[in-house]
Order: sequence, then C-alpha cells, then structure tokens
Amino acid sequence: MIRVTDVGERLQQIRKLNGWSQRELARRANVTNSAISQMEQGRVSPSVASLKKVLDGVPISLEDFFGLDLESSTNAFFRACDMPDVGDGVYVSKLVGADKTKRALSLMWQFYPAGSDSGEELIKSPEEYTGVVFDGELEITVGAETKTLAPGDGFYVAVGRGFRIRNSGSVGCIAAIAKTENRNK
Repeated sequence: MIRVTDVGERLQQIRKLNGWSQRELARRANVTNSAISQMEQGRVSPSVASLKKVLDGVPISLEDFFGLDLESSTNAFFRACDMPDVGDGVYVSKLVGADKTKRALSLMWQFYPAGSDSGEELIKSPEEYTGVVFDGELEITVGAETKTLAPGDGFYVAVGRGFRIRNSGSVGCIAAIAKTENRNK
C-alpha cells in the first residue's frame, strides 16, 4: 500500500523534474497553492479525483505517476564516458541512460565497421526498432525489402518483423538506433 507521504514525495519530485514551483503547479492544475503544499507534505490524503486533477496539470496519468521510475529519471544529460557500451563486440553500441533494465525505450549511438553484418538470417525481435544514419552508408533489410541508407535517412522495424543491418561499404557508419523494450518479458 502506498503511504500518503509517498504520494506527496512523488508529486514533489515530478514537480521539481519539470522545474516548477508549487505555485506554478497549482496554477496549471487550477487548485490552490495550499492544496499542493499539503499533498507534498503528506498532511492530506488526496482523493483519486483530486490527485487526477493535479496530475492533469502536469500532464501525467495516474498509471504513469505511480509507475514512473523517478530514480533513473533524474539525469537528463549524459557524457560519452557515462554511456556504457552494450554492443556485441562487433558493433560499438553506447546506451543513452545508465540503467537499461528499467527503461521502456533505449537509444543507442552505434558504430558499424566496414564489412560488418548482423548475419544472413533476419533478426526477429519482440521490440520495435527505429534509426537514423549520421555518417557513412548502412544497408537495412526489413522483411523482403532492402535499402541503402545515407546520412539523414532513417528506418523503422515493427514488432515481429525480421530485419538485417549490414555495412557493405569501405568506411565505418554511425547511426542512432532506438528500440522499445518489451515490459512483458
């Protein structure tokens, strides 16, 4: 069971993540500043309706309010040295964000060396993938369709579709790849 102070602490953290004062959140939610203060301090137990009204001012759903991992949401910026390499040894794959196990979305900076290939078999994944090429060229196969992407070109792979990534060029390629994580694993 969630303690009243947990609701207040969460509300305060979300308010601060947005850079708002109590007065600003109260204005956005169309409630009194006192109501926000009392909720954050755990002095009142807000009804579901009153909490929803406050959260509509953020905006954030009740589900996201209680499910949001506030511990890993505090960092907004990452230096290159803070992004761990989660590649498979062939590709350099830098993860934006420190804890890949708690994320529903991962963004990776990837370097594909000349001649690298994800393999003859199409990869079938329970996740969605999307990417943009920044430097070099990358050959992407999605299903039966193959395209060579140049800088600025992008791709999308829906859940369950087979895909292959290949750099058949003579120079390395840099791309940003994002994937959704299947929370039902």
